[in-house]
Amino acid sequence: MRRRLLQSILAVVILTALLLGVPLIYTAWIWVEDLTRTDLQIRLDRMASEIVAKDGANDISEGSLLWDDLRLLTPPGGRLVVVYPTVDGDPAQVEIGESSVQSPLMEARTISASGSLILEVPSSAMRTQQRQAIGAVGGLVLVSIAAGAVVAVATARRLSDPLRDVANRAARLAEGDFRPAPRRHGIPELDRVSDVLDAATHEMAGRLQRERALVADVSHQLRSRLTAVRLRLDELSEHPDPAVTAEAGEAMEQVDRLTLAIDELVRSSRSGITESPISVIKELGAVIAEWKRPFEDSDRELLLLGDANVMASTTGSRLREAVAVLVDNALKHGDGSCTVAVRLIQGQSHRGEGTETSSAHEAMVCVEVFDEGAGVSNALAPHIFDRGFSGAGSTGVGLALARALIEADGGRLELQRRRPALFAIFVPMAREDVPTRVTGTREPR
Repeated sequence: MRRRLLQSILAVVILTALLLGVPLIYTAWIWVEDLTRTDLQIRLDRMASEIVAKDGANDISEGSLLWDDLRLLTPPGGRLVVVYPTVDGDPAQVEIGESSVQSPLMEARTISASGSLILEVPSSAMRTQQRQAIGAVGGLVLVSIAAGAVVAVATARRLSDPLRDVANRAARLAEGDFRPAPRRHGIPELDRVSDVLDAATHEMAGRLQRERALVADVSHQLRSRLTAVRLRLDELSEHPDPAVTAEAGEAMEQVDRLTLAIDELVRSSRSGITESPISVIKELGAVIAEWKRPFEDSDRELLLLGDANVMASTTGSRLREAVAVLVDNALKHGDGSCTVAVRLIQGQSHRGEGTETSSAHEAMVCVEVFDEGAGVSNALAPHIFDRGFSGAGSTGVGLALARALIEADGGRLELQRRRPALFAIFVPMAREDVPTRVTGTREPR
């Protein structure tokens, strides 16, 4: 931004200097010439006055003319030509000064009906003065440009540094740094932005603390209820009926997985979770194992396809929860076989429609969840990820939560196809040269 401001101000300064400097240079050139010609006219007027005073305008003779006075009034290096009438009526001519003048600057004046004065001087002196005047004006233009450049640098720094500071502060706020910034810049608009950021920081810190307290209370209550459920299941596991014992064992596994999921979600809400390379197939294997039985009870099939070597840089618990939401939706609202497919999308250049620019996309891991049901209606599709919106009488939280979990790790969740429904999760591919990234919100400081 500083460079753009500096370039803009310098462009205005240079343009203004040129618009004013060029006419000034031309004016100085003409002004020097006018001064020189005015000086010659003054000399001719004095010569004419001497001639008229001594001999009269119409009675000029060579013997009576004060040639010495005219010689004194002739500039050095100049040439004076005096044309005067004689007794027989023919005009005579007398030359005073140099016999010839190189590149003369000439002025003339009449003194009678047949008399005149012609004064010639070299133009070199006038040209020298003109060049000096142009140099002086050009120097003033350069000084004004230099002064404008100094003002431009100071103005650009004055505006860009506070804007950069406010932008950096907003970035720190997005990362979870809720410390107030007492620094102000003396610019009312930017200081107002800083005041608003201070108020927003205080509000966000308080709201985050309240939400974490609520999460802690809810997780405590859930753990208490799950502990009570597990105790009852422990009693059922000692039932003499083998079928009851098996169901109790599976239920206890579900309770354990739910407890683990709650612990991971609470831990991620309190501090950052380290994104490490994970095997997507391995992580989703637990989800498939958990939901395979409900699909079998509905005479449907749940499949997991993909290469076990595909690694993604994401949080395992968040990916599992998001895929579990999609599988649950496929079970409730879909039909036929449900497939969870994992594939790698290589990085490629994308050319925008109607443009000549292209941008490279990094390699991504795509997790697709699709079934053979009727899909998503056209009316429901635009709002399917809106929190609280549901077309089947549910809470409308699942898909919004799944998208939030994926986006928290820098990925995205999209409805790729409406009929039959196909949801796609895109997460970054794990690379060895990329350092492990810590996500989540830091504690207020």
